[in-house]
Amino acid sequence: MVPEKPSVFLVAGNRLLRESLAKLLTRNGEFNVCGISACVDESVSNVVNSNADVLILDSFTTRLSNCSIISDIIRENPNIKIVLIDMDEDPEMFLDCVKTGAVGYILKDASAREVLAGIHAVTQGKAISPPQLCVHLFRAFSRQWTAVPSARIRLELGLTRRQQQIVPLIAQGLTNKEIASNLRISEQTVKNHVHDIMRRVGVNDRMQVIDVTHISETLR
Repeated sequence: MVPEKPSVFLVAGNRLLRESLAKLLTRNGEFNVCGISACVDESVSNVVNSNADVLILDSFTTRLSNCSIISDIIRENPNIKIVLIDMDEDPEMFLDCVKTGAVGYILKDASAREVLAGIHAVTQGKAISPPQLCVHLFRAFSRQWTAVPSARIRLELGLTRRQQQIVPLIAQGLTNKEIASNLRISEQTVKNHVHDIMRRVGVNDRMQVIDVTHISETLR
């Protein structure tokens, strides 16, 4: 039995880009273009109703909607793979797209072969990104992981001042011994504080402390 071709929906404000992409995707019979749109306002319902496997958005559409079109479509169809194409090397835009659910980001100087390879990759459950932008993704994750919750949130969780100092050190992956050396206190004291922190926030694992403090910050 021949497997079905991945279906692709195109949303691009530029007519030449729409037509070029449609020809590229259907030229070798690798994809089925199930819809084409130039209008952001009509795109969400059209894409959802098409049951597309992949959605390709251009720079104009993405910027015009401030990435909200991505989250709107994923909310209605969580399984769709969204690829941004004809994009700039803009770290802020790149991170915003990733945060809202895009799994592919293709720069405007990409070749036809690179575009096809990227779309094939996302249909196989992979994510694609220009190498020069990957570093910003790692840095953003690192900042989020090691971010320190606000003093108010830490106090609302019932943590002492010393425990407030220990939480970000746990987030950095430091051992009790390393935390003790950093704060110039005994390792046993650190163990006592970590145990008390876990008890106060209601978790059984030290790394879950970070999840709870970040969730508390987010819900505030």
